Amino acid sequence: MNFGPKTTEADSFEIMDQAHDLGINFFDTADVYGWKKDGWTESIIGRWFAQGGERRDKTVIATKAYGEMGDWPNSGRCSALHIRKACDASLSRLQTDFIDLYQMHHIDRLTPTEEILEAFSVLRQQGKVLYFGSSNFGAWHIARFNERASAQNMLGLVSEQSIYHLLNRNIELEVLPACREYGLGVIPWSPLASGLLGGKTEDQGARRNEGGTAEARIKHADQLGKWEALCGELGENPADVALAWTLHQPGVTGPIIGPRTLAQLHGNAKSVDIVLDAEVLAKIDAIFPGKKTSPEDYAW
Repeated sequence: MNFGPKTTEADSFEIMDQAHDLGINFFDTADVYGWKKDGWTESIIGRWFAQGGERRDKTVIATKAYGEMGDWPNSGRCSALHIRKACDASLSRLQTDFIDLYQMHHIDRLTPTEEILEAFSVLRQQGKVLYFGSSNFGAWHIARFNERASAQNMLGLVSEQSIYHLLNRNIELEVLPACREYGLGVIPWSPLASGLLGGKTEDQGARRNEGGTAEARIKHADQLGKWEALCGELGENPADVALAWTLHQPGVTGPIIGPRTLAQLHGNAKSVDIVLDAEVLAKIDAIFPGKKTSPEDYAW
């Protein structure tokens, strides 16, 4: 989502080329990214694909629909009409004839599940989408979609993209267990808590002051101090350890890293080689207590 607003098109191209060189092939975006209701980020990716060199063939492209892309009715959410229009628009911007993973960016409480599933079925029959996923769903939303899809002999959701990091482990209560039960891959977003878990580096400085991040750093100062000290003992960058931690969690496929620069990309890529043993994981849990699976978290 940084491509366009924070990262130039030329730099975005270089980051994506370098990602392929590093063996990274899953790219996640959304129609609203760019925040101008014109699919700015998707368009950048599409122009990158258009350069050829097997860029599209080597990429598993994921995008999302739900956010408002206009000012008229049916320009947002997950009605059958909007899903149809949003998918066609994303295909055009991405300059591809199919989307590997098409995700609902949020739960739509106004549109019947059956209507959404039917719209998805049509897109799959047309060859426009291979798989469907969710983002920011509750566990019961995942269960409802997959049970109703199963009743119709349809392939249900294959992935869930949730906020998940050491300062927010809420999905451990029900979402992670539900995803493991239904076989969904989990794609954590904001695994560095908007840079809070990245350590005191100059590169993280700008983002650290965005929104409520500065206030959050004050609120969690004691935890973050212990966290950075532990990462220092390990001899690793805090950001890389935070990403490695997500990869150690059962059910997690891979965190969304969202690099704005090549330096961030190469730094984040190191996380796959960091092995955290049981002792280190226990120390991390002592700093950032997690959740038990419900109902045991709050009942006997």
